[in-house]
Amino acid sequence: MILWLAQYFQENHSWLNLFSYQTFRAIMAALTALIISVFLGPAFIRKLQEKQIGQQVRSLGPKSHLSKQGTPTMGGALIIFAIIIACLLWGDLSINYIWVSMYVLFGFGLIGWLDDYRKLVLKDSAGLSAGWKYTLQSLFGISAVLYLFFFGDISLTTQMVIPFIKDLDWPLGWLVIPLGYFVMVGSSNAVNLTDGLDGLAIMPVVLVAAALGVIAYLSGHSVFSHYLFIPYIPDTGELSIFCAAIVGSGLGLLWFNTYPAEMFMGDVGALSLGAALGIVAIITRQELVFFIMSGVFVMETVSVILQVGSYKLRKKRIFKMAPIHHHFELKGWPEPKVVVRFWIMALIMVLIGLATLKIR
Repeated sequence: MILWLAQYFQENHSWLNLFSYQTFRAIMAALTALIISVFLGPAFIRKLQEKQIGQQVRSLGPKSHLSKQGTPTMGGALIIFAIIIACLLWGDLSINYIWVSMYVLFGFGLIGWLDDYRKLVLKDSAGLSAGWKYTLQSLFGISAVLYLFFFGDISLTTQMVIPFIKDLDWPLGWLVIPLGYFVMVGSSNAVNLTDGLDGLAIMPVVLVAAALGVIAYLSGHSVFSHYLFIPYIPDTGELSIFCAAIVGSGLGLLWFNTYPAEMFMGDVGALSLGAALGIVAIITRQELVFFIMSGVFVMETVSVILQVGSYKLRKKRIFKMAPIHHHFELKGWPEPKVVVRFWIMALIMVLIGLATLKIR
């Protein structure tokens, strides 16, 4: 919106040309989302407290979590609001990638909201059934990938980029559709599994979003993409505004979500942010790099798979509790130590992912 206004009045005010730069608009989108999250956060927390929408803590988990009972949750709704407002203000709304990304963010957020609403407002401990959850995830995920395949430039760039190798790309053709679905849904659920401690999930989301924003900018630049041997996909640079908004809103949530948390983002936040990261990775054709950068989310998901599989096959557990962050808690690590160490691991994996762009 602001870009359109700047272009309209640019003829008489040359300084408005500043708004045509994606880097400037990305910075402003991050600041806008951050300001919205921080300034609306206290009022949002009070509203959640008035509605008695608070976290329900399982008695089977670490006893230290019992103090979290009743902490306002569904803060992810504020994140989604901040991201969408920032994108509408600073994004180039003529680019379909922005709209597809917001569609995925909102759609998966709606699924999370329905799950949270059933559990926290209707007091249905089961929440949204697994069948309904995956059906709705499939609906939003597949529809987004199909749109990209038939109406976006992704139909012209369907190879899978192999990290560290310059001249080896796997041509996928129509297989990019199921791949995109699994990346999006898998990422969404992986972030949801990770969101179990104060601030644990949101910082890796911020780090990965920042890195994906850089990749999106490079992919949309013909010179940089050619130099780095990554697919050149016109207009993906606008996704840097979307990613920057995720960074800003995520830091805004962290202001209230850091230990001891005043607010949790809930499924509405975790499912939407995970899917949002996934769709950016799909559009930029960097699924494998995204897998590397999401090492913490992958580790959390694999720990659950191993735990369930081991118990079903051997009637024995591998970890004290899954996801794995609870294992370290039960080993005696204080919650802040677990969180910060996982943040460090996330930063390392993001740096390795970014290094693959140059090491080819």
